[in-house]
Amino acid sequence: MSADLIDRAYTLLERGRLEEAREISTRLVDPAQPSHAALALHCTVLNAAGRHEDALLFNRKAIERFPTDGTAWHNLAATLIDLGRGHEALEALAKGFSLGLDSPVTYQVKARAHVACGDAAGAEAAYQEASRRAPAFADLAVERADFVWMARGDLAAARVVLDRAFHAGAPPAPLLLAKAKLLSSAGDREQAAALLARGAEGLPDECGLIVAAAQAALEADSLPDAERLAHRARDIDPQNVSALVQLTIVNLALGRIGAASESIRKALSLSPLDQSVLAWASTASRAAGDPLYRELCDYEHMVGIYEVEPPPGWATKDDFLNELKAALDKHHVLKEHPSAQSLRHGTQTSYQLTGAKEAVIQAFFRAIDGPIREHLEKLGRGPDPLRSRNTGNYQIAGAWSVRLRSGGFHLDHMHHRGWLSSAFYVETPEDALKQESRDGWLRLGQPPYRTVPTLPAERFIRPVAGRLVLFPSYMWHGTAAFHTDEWRTTIAFDLLPV
Repeated sequence: MSADLIDRAYTLLERGRLEEAREISTRLVDPAQPSHAALALHCTVLNAAGRHEDALLFNRKAIERFPTDGTAWHNLAATLIDLGRGHEALEALAKGFSLGLDSPVTYQVKARAHVACGDAAGAEAAYQEASRRAPAFADLAVERADFVWMARGDLAAARVVLDRAFHAGAPPAPLLLAKAKLLSSAGDREQAAALLARGAEGLPDECGLIVAAAQAALEADSLPDAERLAHRARDIDPQNVSALVQLTIVNLALGRIGAASESIRKALSLSPLDQSVLAWASTASRAAGDPLYRELCDYEHMVGIYEVEPPPGWATKDDFLNELKAALDKHHVLKEHPSAQSLRHGTQTSYQLTGAKEAVIQAFFRAIDGPIREHLEKLGRGPDPLRSRNTGNYQIAGAWSVRLRSGGFHLDHMHHRGWLSSAFYVETPEDALKQESRDGWLRLGQPPYRTVPTLPAERFIRPVAGRLVLFPSYMWHGTAAFHTDEWRTTIAFDLLPV
C-alpha cells in the first residue's frame, strides 16, 4: 500500500499537483519509523515547493535512520546544494561514494556542488565522469553544455556536448531546445529559429518543441510561421498552458486582442497562479483596456522601494556595500551569462546565496528582513492573485547576484518560480545613470516581445546603491543597456509565502 501511495505522489508531482503530493508524503513520514522511500519522497516534495530548510530536516532524519545508505547521503547533498552549501554537499557526497555510490546522477550532483563552491575545474571533472557513465542522458548534457558556455564563453564547445549526447542516443527534443537557447543567448536568433523550425517538422508531436519554435519565429520577425506553429501546438494539446500562453503572445503581436484575451483566459482557468500566465494576462488586459490590468499591476501599491540601513557591525552604508561587493566578486567566477536567463553581457552566480559563508552576505539577508516585512504589511490582503497569498510571512526561494559589464542589460522578463521578486543595488554605474536616456535603470511593465498596440514601460526606478525594490514576480521588468566603463552589481531573490 505504501509503495502505491509513493508512486501516486510522484505522479502527482510530475503533473504539477504539489499540494496533493505533499498531503500523501506528509502522511507517510508521520509514523515514528518512516521508510527510506517515504523520507526521500517527502524531501523531494518539499524541495519542489522551495522549502529546502524543511527538506533538510528530513534528509538529516534519513541519515540518522539509514546511515549506511548511500542514496540518503546523495539526497542530503542535493538539498544542501539547493541551499547554496556546496562545501557541506561535497562532504556528504564523499561519504556516499565511500558507501559505493557510482551513478551518473551522483556525479552530476557533485558537479553542481563544485559550481556552488566556485570550483569550475572540479565541476568540469565531475561532469566528465557523469557523462562517461551516461553519455545519452539528455538532462545531464543540457546542464553540462550550459556550464561550458558560462565557464568558458565557448559556444562551439557547448554545442559539442549536446551533439555527443545526440549521437550516443539521447532524445533529440531537449537537446534541440538547449542548442537553440545557446544560439539565441549568443546573439544568433535566426539560426536558433531555423534549428527549431526543422526540429518541429521532424518531431511533429513534441508540443514543447513546437511552442519554442513558435516563439523563435516570433523573435525572428517571422509572424506567419509563429502563428502557424502556435496554432499547431494548441491543436496538439488544447489543455497545455504553455501552448495557450504562446498563442496569446502571437495574437498580441498580430494585434488580435480578442483572440489573445480568449486564450489567456483559458490558461488562467487551468493555472490561475502561474506567474507566466499572470504576466501575459496583464499584457492582454492592458491591450484590451480591461480593468484586470490595474488589478494585477498596481505600480503604486504593489512596488516597494526601501533604503536598506547598514546592519550592526558596519559603521556606514558605504563600508557595508564595499565589503558586500568584494564578497560577491569572489562568487562571480564564470565568464558568461546563463543561456536561459534574462541578463546579457555579464555573469550570474549559480547557487543560492543564502548558503554563502561570508558574514557580510549573511548580514545582508538579516538586513532586508525588516523591509520585506514592512512591504508585506503594506500589501495587506485582497482578492487579487498577489494579495490573496499574503500570509505576512515569507521564505526566500532563490537568491543570486548579477554583475553587468559595459553593454550589459536585462531583457524584460518575469520570474516563473516566485511570488515577490526583487533587486538590491550593491554597485551602480554612476556615469551611465547621469544620462537622460535612463541607461541602467529598472523599468517595469514593458512586455518582452512586440505587441500591437505597443505597450511601453509604465514605471522607471533609478538604481541607488543600498536600495531594495520589491515587486510581483509576474510583473515585467528589465534594464536598459549602459555603455560606460563601469559595473552594475545586484543581488536578486524571489520570495514565497509561508
